[in-house]
Amino acid sequence: MRYWLAGLLLVAAMLAAAVGYHWLASDPGYVLVRLGNTNYETTAVVAFIALLLLWGLVGVAWRLARWPLRLWFRRVRKKSRERLANGLVALAEGRYLRAEKELARATQYRELRAPAMLATARAALALGETARAEAALDEAAETAPGAALALRARLKRERGEVAEAYRLLSTEARTTTLVPAAWVEYIEAALATGEAEAAMNALAPLARTQALSAPTFAALEARVLAAALAAQRSADGLNEQWAALSRAQRRVPAALAAYARRIAELGHPLPGMSEIEAHLRKDWSEPVVQAYAELTGADTGARLRQAEGWLRQHPNSVVLLVALGRLCVAGRLWGKAREYLERSLAISETAASWEVLGDCHSGEGSQTLAEHCYRNALRLARNEASEPLPGTAPRLGLDTKAAVIEQRSEHGVPRLPGF
Repeated sequence: MRYWLAGLLLVAAMLAAAVGYHWLASDPGYVLVRLGNTNYETTAVVAFIALLLLWGLVGVAWRLARWPLRLWFRRVRKKSRERLANGLVALAEGRYLRAEKELARATQYRELRAPAMLATARAALALGETARAEAALDEAAETAPGAALALRARLKRERGEVAEAYRLLSTEARTTTLVPAAWVEYIEAALATGEAEAAMNALAPLARTQALSAPTFAALEARVLAAALAAQRSADGLNEQWAALSRAQRRVPAALAAYARRIAELGHPLPGMSEIEAHLRKDWSEPVVQAYAELTGADTGARLRQAEGWLRQHPNSVVLLVALGRLCVAGRLWGKAREYLERSLAISETAASWEVLGDCHSGEGSQTLAEHCYRNALRLARNEASEPLPGTAPRLGLDTKAAVIEQRSEHGVPRLPGF
């Protein structure tokens, strides 16, 4: 098919050439050019060809005339890129004065002016030159307003001026015209100033940009959901917001824990208990288990029985053992609490285990042992080694033979603790 088409086009071109030659041969046209007393006469065909040649000669001459200028611009571009690279490296190394010097030279090329001025603002702020940093951001805003706004807000937030950063971004946030980095800064500033609802509303436009990786966005979303739920003032408002969340958002452990804690604080612990128990039947989550043990005003005995049922499926969970110890302490079951807490410490020492064990000893009236446990909790929080309780031998190594229960997969293969 292509050969037939090519043949037809060739025939049509030959016919057009033949007709054109016949037309020009019969009347080639006449062109007269008069300059002063001189007349130039020629045919239209020759004049057209001469104009084409003249246009080509003018183009070649123009390119030759621009050649040195293009070489100079190419050299400036190359040197500016090198200086920008050197300035960014110096900024990363902490050589802020050198960074400012190199970045100032990089601004000679217009396309590199915005990134150079943004980096200059960071270097100036590191040197304590706030005015110079603001001036650099003002200049960067002329060509990259979104990036300059995001960096300005971030620098304010890093200096602790979170309220100013929030106000700076609030106006643009209402029009949803912020760049992704500015949305992140707006959410962080909103969380820091207690404006959880504003942070919640900013999640949707940030998600539409698809600028963050899935894990990063999920972590940010979890923090925002938890803050928004914890900020509710009434049980009705909290339940309405919880119901408005998507199914995936209600499965976020941080959000579920925040809802359960807040609804219990507002005097209605049963909805939180039900949500946690339903969640843990499908997805095991230790932060949710910890929240379950800390619900205010909930039935301690019912929670203890439920948690002991989970222990059969997760016998080596330190968080669950600590939660059981906390519930036993709340129920004044001191011996049972010690059993769970000592078993958790045998598996893995945590500050929470020592703290709850201190509560257990304090409840029994052993203030000396309680203070020792609290000191160990502080030591672990500071990444220091704990000290054994008086009357017990120091552990030379982690001995969990009697504490860790063997678990097997559905194929009968033993699992390591924690897997």
